[in-house]
Amino acid sequence: MGCLLVSHLSAAQEHVTIRTQDGANIAADIYGSGKRAVVLAHGGQFTKADWKPQATLLAAHGFRVLAMDFRGYGESPQLPSEDGSEGNVRFDVLAAVRYLHAQGAVTVSAVGASFGGAAVADASADSEPGEIDRVVLLAHGSSAHPELIKGRKLFIVCRHDTDGSGTVRFDEMRKDFRKVPPPKQFIVLKGNAHAQFIFKTNQGDRLMNEILRFLSAP
Repeated sequence: MGCLLVSHLSAAQEHVTIRTQDGANIAADIYGSGKRAVVLAHGGQFTKADWKPQATLLAAHGFRVLAMDFRGYGESPQLPSEDGSEGNVRFDVLAAVRYLHAQGAVTVSAVGASFGGAAVADASADSEPGEIDRVVLLAHGSSAHPELIKGRKLFIVCRHDTDGSGTVRFDEMRKDFRKVPPPKQFIVLKGNAHAQFIFKTNQGDRLMNEILRFLSAP
């Protein structure tokens, strides 16, 4: 698959608020239409707005895309009862997935970057069989129960991406990868860019191509 370009970026055509099972209100933007849907879950230095180029491209390829703000980020308020921890963010992903199913999606996949990837992994582990068709975990943090992640799985990270303590994320992700059941793939890109920052590097086109290929495969 060659380089994928979008000549212009379309604005989200719908803004929605989704209620989670624990009472949080999650803001989300909807792009595109169709029976195949994708949830985009941002990393800690981003919001739903930062997914716009990727959401636009996925929509152009026939996906209904939901880019969400996690609780306490962007337009989604933190629950007053929470202390700012990220312990319940899996509920945000699950609410987004269930919203898309309720709107008529036949399959729903989820792409999560950095801490959003861990949230996607944990949501998949908590989900009912078939709720989340496939997951893309982009330089994600360790998940609570990788052995319970369902569906098809794609792990992606840059080879020299390290966290604040100097730990190589590839090494940490490989531990989860060994525990997840098949079907699964692991792609290692060049460089040291982290998660969504990869889109702004010379590996960005390949990253987007790999995500689109994985989500589009029959």
